[in-house]
Amino acid sequence: MQYWLFKSEPATWSWDQQKKKGKAGEEWDGIRNYQARNNMREMKIGDRGFFYHSNEGLEIVGVVEVCAASHPDSTTDDERWDCVDVRALADVPAPVGLKAIKAEPRLAEMALVTHMRLSVQPVKPKEWKLVCKMGGIDPETLKPV
Repeated sequence: MQYWLFKSEPATWSWDQQKKKGKAGEEWDGIRNYQARNNMREMKIGDRGFFYHSNEGLEIVGVVEVCAASHPDSTTDDERWDCVDVRALADVPAPVGLKAIKAEPRLAEMALVTHMRLSVQPVKPKEWKLVCKMGGIDPETLKPV
């Protein structure tokens, strides 16, 4: 299993909207950055990701699961752009803010710190476990929301 971080502006697509999609999930569409697209092309069904509110909040608020592998983005006819589908798994009881992540030396190399503008990023297993702990969740016992 691989781990990821998905960034979304709450005014565009919020964690609450994601949760309302239920088990079916929703396309993570509209990504027009080659590295973010390539990251989605590497994803497998069952991979986990953090749902990060960007611009407003600047915090990890939920955990999602990839529920459909990379496929053409339905929001464009341009065949260069793909997306995955994700579904909400769990709220993060204590949202983990960007300031807290930057203050944690063990997360200094996390893509959220080093490549802040990238909207879909890889998360290393050690980073995943630490951020889960910081947010008050056990990554082994996640249940659908």
